[in-house]
Amino acid sequence: AEAGGTAYWETEEGRRPAPGLLSCLSSCGIAMALLGRLGALLQRAVATEEPDIDLLEAFTEHWKGLTHYYLETTDENKPAKQTDIPWHLKQMLDILVYEEKQQPSGETGPCLEYLLQHKTLETLSTLGKAEYPPGMRSQVLLFFSRLLGQMQCPLLHYLSVYRPVQKLLQLGPELENEMMQLVAVLCTKIRQEPALLPYVLEGKHKDRHVANGQSVDQPFQPQEATAELPDPVSEEMAPTEQGRRLGPGEIPCGGSCVELASPASSLVTSLISLCKSKKRKIAVKAQENLLLLTGIDHLTAALALARDSMLCPLVADHLCTLYDAIPVNIDPANLAMLQPVSWRLQGGSTEENSFLGQPELEAFFAWLDFCDCLVKGASPSVAHRVAESVAQRLFVGHLQPQLLQMSEHGILISTAILTGLVRQIRAPALLQELVIFLLGTGGETEVLEDPDPPLCSQLIKRCNHLSDEISIVTLKFFEELLRLPDSRILQNLVLHNLEERSYILRSPSGQEEHCSREQETYEDGLELEEDPYFIDGFPTVGFQASRKPAVPAPRQPLQPEKMDVKEVVSSFLCLVPSEAKTSTFLEEGGYDTYVHDASGTFWECHANTSDWNWPQASQPLESCIAGCHFYEGHFLQVLFDRLAQILDQPYGVNLQVTSVLSRLALFPHPHLHEYLLDPYLPLAPGCRNLFSVLIRVIGDLMQRIQRVPDFPANLLLVRKRLMGLVPEEQLISHQMLLEGVIVLEEFCKELAAIAFVKSMPKGTP
Repeated sequence: AEAGGTAYWETEEGRRPAPGLLSCLSSCGIAMALLGRLGALLQRAVATEEPDIDLLEAFTEHWKGLTHYYLETTDENKPAKQTDIPWHLKQMLDILVYEEKQQPSGETGPCLEYLLQHKTLETLSTLGKAEYPPGMRSQVLLFFSRLLGQMQCPLLHYLSVYRPVQKLLQLGPELENEMMQLVAVLCTKIRQEPALLPYVLEGKHKDRHVANGQSVDQPFQPQEATAELPDPVSEEMAPTEQGRRLGPGEIPCGGSCVELASPASSLVTSLISLCKSKKRKIAVKAQENLLLLTGIDHLTAALALARDSMLCPLVADHLCTLYDAIPVNIDPANLAMLQPVSWRLQGGSTEENSFLGQPELEAFFAWLDFCDCLVKGASPSVAHRVAESVAQRLFVGHLQPQLLQMSEHGILISTAILTGLVRQIRAPALLQELVIFLLGTGGETEVLEDPDPPLCSQLIKRCNHLSDEISIVTLKFFEELLRLPDSRILQNLVLHNLEERSYILRSPSGQEEHCSREQETYEDGLELEEDPYFIDGFPTVGFQASRKPAVPAPRQPLQPEKMDVKEVVSSFLCLVPSEAKTSTFLEEGGYDTYVHDASGTFWECHANTSDWNWPQASQPLESCIAGCHFYEGHFLQVLFDRLAQILDQPYGVNLQVTSVLSRLALFPHPHLHEYLLDPYLPLAPGCRNLFSVLIRVIGDLMQRIQRVPDFPANLLLVRKRLMGLVPEEQLISHQMLLEGVIVLEEFCKELAAIAFVKSMPKGTP
């Protein structure tokens, strides 16, 4: 092209003008320039695949951009969300996650090295603690949660990671959602690698790497920790330390200690705080993570939780706090109506149908249910320590003084709460502590002068208290106690007094036991006046027992399977005279119903006691110690004394006394069976059993019937009233006596049904 702008084609003949060529070349030049720029961009894109320089540079630029904010900002009140800080943190996290995916397994990338070596997380935790700018704490918690959750390589064993994590845990649960996310991630990581747990517990960890002259950020190998490095928990298992309880704040010997964290910096402490949240979702999630943490099947982690954390005292103290929050003026009757509470479903009651103190009661029993689940699912060492803390702090420290007080209202409330505890606790370790608290550890045979443990003695005495309300609530407690799957309860209350069978009249040495059925019938049909307990009630009547012919030598008691069941059932059914029976007039005998109910209850009881190693047959009298004095024990003594007063005490008391005795009769122990359900048992002098007490009551009834006007009609009227068939319009004379007769009739039918069911072959449904 010449200067004039005319374009030419170069040919062999020379140049020829080419109009429009200049514009064509100009367009091609632009296109080439664009292609060059595109190539440069592609080269840059390809260059980003080399992370050694560019990823690290980008990471450091974002970190510098975050820190420069504090140097350049002029508005200190501007929320963190309105700044570039969230964007910088997100870019840093994305770079770290991308870098890890590009690195070979087990290698640390330069960005992660920078994060660990330059104390980036330490700085972030400090900024979060300062809450500058406003909302920075939330951003830091979210960054830590996402970092620990998205990174696949373990980070918690690095000093520059677990120290800032502890600082964040120390911030408290004000930001519940963000803190819950962090705590949940920590629990998940610890679940995957339990050896990391000592690094997030307060004040007990040691710097294993500094002690060995290594870098603080060198990863440790959990498999080699016990063999090569001073483990923070395994050192406690040295022969001199094993088995000894560490006191509060005590640090195991050996190894150098790093900076101690405050008690608030514990993962466990944060979890417990979140469990107290008013937001049910947060509280339930925190409880689930605490169960996840305590259920780790790893010796080092379990010992760290049991010895090096505040888990045990915090769990027990929160239970005590909730117990103290229960109003003192609560109605004890409402406690019995309280439905079972689950820690997952707590708070279902509405204000319309709630009573005074119901929210506090539900909160207490919900946390108790959580403690029971925790102890049941935790490793043995953790379960044992938590159960011990609950026993010492709640049972002994709070509940026992309330149970031993003199105020009747306080006794009613504390006993009702104790009944709720017995009804709800099922974890073996916690159940063991509860039984020891209530009954002590001894199981020796009682004597009349020996006092029981103070608490047990008081509870048994209150079954025969002057206040009928206290007697009823205490009898309900013992009824629930007998349902617990623990053999020591029945052993301590009843069985240890029946071991030698000294309640049986022994035969003279060498005398034959062959006696006719007529002799046995004569012996078993002795007149009522010969019953020693009947005579004791009438000291002015002098019966001349010597005028009676000599009684033949008593027969040996038969085993339950050898007894004539028909005779036993008839003995109980015929015990109440016909003139004192009313059920036949209402066409509802009730015996069949009792058989059906007793069948289900007995086989359930039989299944619960199948592993208690009870004998299948009574101990032979030849192997029992002869001549030892029999004492029925404080518990049976109170029950028999109460039963003897069945005609003179309120209807509610009678129902509870007979309910406890029926529960005892259901147990498949041969000694207990013959003592309670054998009407032909030859008793030693001065001894009584259930049947002899009933005989004495019947004798008293037969004399008092004559003094009650219109006895049959009034008795039938009272029965209809108790069944709700007639309204309570007028007062009936001798109503308490008549109610006692009705309970007596039903109790005898129930005992007959139990005796029949227990005689059925094993395995019969």
